[in-house]
Amino acid sequence: MPKTKLGSTPIQLSHIRVPSLVEKTIRGRIEIDQHAADSGYEGDRAFFVVDLGEVYKQHRRWKTELPQVQPYYAVKCNPDPRLVLFLSKLGIGFDCASVDEMKLVLNLVPDPSRIIFSNPCKSDYSIRFAADAGVRMMSFDNLDELDKIKKFYPDAHLLLRIFASDPTALVHLESKYGASLDSTKTLLKHAFTLKLTVVGVSFHVGSGAGDVAAIGQAVKDSSLVLEEARSVGFKPHILNVGGGFQDSNFELISNALRTALQGEVLENITIIAEPGRYFARSAYTLICTVIGRRQVCNGSMDMIYQNDGVYGNFLNVIIEKEAIAPSMVLLINQKERQLTTRLYSIWGPTCDSTDCVNPSSRFGTEIMAGDWLIYKNMGGSVPNTPL
Repeated sequence: MPKTKLGSTPIQLSHIRVPSLVEKTIRGRIEIDQHAADSGYEGDRAFFVVDLGEVYKQHRRWKTELPQVQPYYAVKCNPDPRLVLFLSKLGIGFDCASVDEMKLVLNLVPDPSRIIFSNPCKSDYSIRFAADAGVRMMSFDNLDELDKIKKFYPDAHLLLRIFASDPTALVHLESKYGASLDSTKTLLKHAFTLKLTVVGVSFHVGSGAGDVAAIGQAVKDSSLVLEEARSVGFKPHILNVGGGFQDSNFELISNALRTALQGEVLENITIIAEPGRYFARSAYTLICTVIGRRQVCNGSMDMIYQNDGVYGNFLNVIIEKEAIAPSMVLLINQKERQLTTRLYSIWGPTCDSTDCVNPSSRFGTEIMAGDWLIYKNMGGSVPNTPL
């Protein structure tokens, strides 16, 4: 089999072309880490490279497909302060689900009117925090929540979150949140009795949505509940269509949403949404070091171990059963190696046998300890790694 002697320059295993800015940044960071490692510095940690130009492209795409829908970025998807600040400069609002997320946004963007506190079941403390911070818009889906809001933040502006479900979604949310249609009238009447202010309706079909029929049904149900709110005595003017938007099928889902909105009587209703991974996913590239290799002699594929796993930045492998494989390899180890197709299972650094990133990944070369594996589209989960 052919072998090659590698020099000091990392080799990019991809077709010959001019390296992108992200790839050049990766090379530069690895070279710095290698030099620093000689002086005892821990230079083989996984790290992210972020291309905010990708975020801007997604923003332009959103404005083209959904110009009538104001996005509020779902901070829980990826709370990187750089991303939050950049999105704020694009005029995007923020969907926060916790006190920590509100604190993060307010420290960067001191304008509470740009925040929705979208958690339908909140602690007393978090409601008081929102009141003190001036974060006025928040969601609810049960009677007890209304009583808490009356006690701690009676001036809040409320969105009634209703049940919605996309059977194809990567993460289902309907089992935890969303009032059924047979309960919405009771909730609205109780809010009216408490002299609270209901300003609209919200739904979320699930993260990673793909069923256009689910979008249409959720908008139709929302229209009915908005009419219920009017009949009780409220003047609703907001419909929050939630999240679930993906890069891969954005035009399909956007078209379904536009069609659904046009088919309902939604005059004088402001439409907002809560995209998360749509903005964040493609902007983040994760680079991991191969920290070890186990050559298996019983006919099974060899195993490689890297310095990040399912308890770090590969959590979606467990939560969403996402198949994640490296898009590129930088060969650093200078030993001779075989350049031929190889299959490896990829494992994280913990002693837990659940920590398997990919059970079978194909490479065009032998992989050795010290090499770097590059994973694209890694911004859709919370980064636990330096940037």
